[in-house]
Amino acid sequence: MKIIFIGDIFGHPGRRIVKETLPKLVEEYSPDLVLANGENAAGGFGLTPGLVEELLDMAIAVLTSGNHIWDKKEILPYLRDHEDGRLLRPANYPASAPGHGLYLGKTPAGIGYAVLNLQGRIFMQSIECPFRTADALLEQIPAEYPVRIVDMHAEATSEKVAMGWYLDGRVTAVLGTHTHVPTADESVLPQGTAYVTDLGMTGPYDSVIGIDKRQIIEKFLSQLPARFEVAKGDVRLSGVLIEADATSGRATSIQRILRK
Repeated sequence: MKIIFIGDIFGHPGRRIVKETLPKLVEEYSPDLVLANGENAAGGFGLTPGLVEELLDMAIAVLTSGNHIWDKKEILPYLRDHEDGRLLRPANYPASAPGHGLYLGKTPAGIGYAVLNLQGRIFMQSIECPFRTADALLEQIPAEYPVRIVDMHAEATSEKVAMGWYLDGRVTAVLGTHTHVPTADESVLPQGTAYVTDLGMTGPYDSVIGIDKRQIIEKFLSQLPARFEVAKGDVRLSGVLIEADATSGRATSIQRILRK
């Protein structure tokens, strides 16, 4: 089984390169499943219902998210109305938060898969423990869904690495998102879990993690509030291709994808 996971889609440039490049990747790799983190697809901050549908129409099976999922208030009723839908929010937010953090699905070939969305706590909101939440979610997944992909949306590298080791052998992949900088540590851990600390951003790299670099530099210099705008130059699609055994769920390889 082949899985493509696209890193944080950032603003209109990110959406545009997914629309232009994903069909080429599908033709090249023939993936059985395409996933993506879309939490910053709306102007770099959050998601709207219309953009969720736009991205899902691009052959993306499931969208994960993170702390910015709440930035656009119109997404809240969407999450409430689609409690079993293909847009996930981190599962370790309080149960009263709208939405869900686990999706069970099957590929067109009938392979069962699960997508888990977790959020770290170091330098982020103090929410429920992602490690214990992962344990609870894995107990809910029936055996007929052996391929299990985790989006670990976190700031601290140490927390992501720890999650990779914690879940090694229990999931197909632990893939880090949030920091928007692709890391070069992709590997298959000893018990068969593919891991990378950060998938990287799908968006403009002539920027500071997606935002106009002049605005960010000025904010660092002045320490004054500033209005951030999505940058436009050097747009890239960043992600990974994972190959896994469809019966056991064990990963056999992971490779980075970076396309202009």
